[in-house]
Amino acid sequence: MIRVLLVDDQNIIRQGLKALLQLEPDLQIVGDAENGQTAIQQVSALQPDVVLMDVRMPVMDGVAATQAIAQQFPSTKVLVLTTFDEDEYVTAALQNGAAGYLLKDTPSEELANAIRTVHRGYTQFAPGILQKLMVKTSESPVMPDLPAGFAELTPRELEVLRLIAQGASNREIAKTLYISEGTVKNHVTNLLGRLELRDRTQAAIFANSILPLLEN
Repeated sequence: MIRVLLVDDQNIIRQGLKALLQLEPDLQIVGDAENGQTAIQQVSALQPDVVLMDVRMPVMDGVAATQAIAQQFPSTKVLVLTTFDEDEYVTAALQNGAAGYLLKDTPSEELANAIRTVHRGYTQFAPGILQKLMVKTSESPVMPDLPAGFAELTPRELEVLRLIAQGASNREIAKTLYISEGTVKNHVTNLLGRLELRDRTQAAIFANSILPLLEN
């Protein structure tokens, strides 16, 4: 069972999500919260596997709560579920540890699959979200500082990084590069360490901000 915590300031939204998701045999709704501060308390008490997190909420917003959960409870994945797709919300949520970003018009079946996906350690984005990030970074001509370990990446690790930026899973990367999933996992671990990144989400953001500038 995947233990899920629902976080939204509107009770009707929380109840609707609960009614839909509890129909899934492998999902268990363990609690809900109306703001980010309560969400952190609930994560501490209930130890959910995945948190569905709204962005705009009173007391503490979803971005701040996501950052706190990522730092204090790294085994809990945060999947943003909101009506807002503005660049600043997307970037802030992902930079602060969100494992994915979906919009509230996502069909219930796709939402359930997204929960399973982030629980397995992959990222999940609404259609167009990664493209928005790529467009935004391509509009920024300034080259950010590169981590010292970037120069140590092997050509194969760079290929893996590019595919991570496209949202590919380990299995998809393995098929594309004709290598085993175990080898992909080793490459991912190595490049995260060299780039001093926490997870695949940060790697995707890094790649989408750096690689287009290097290739131009």
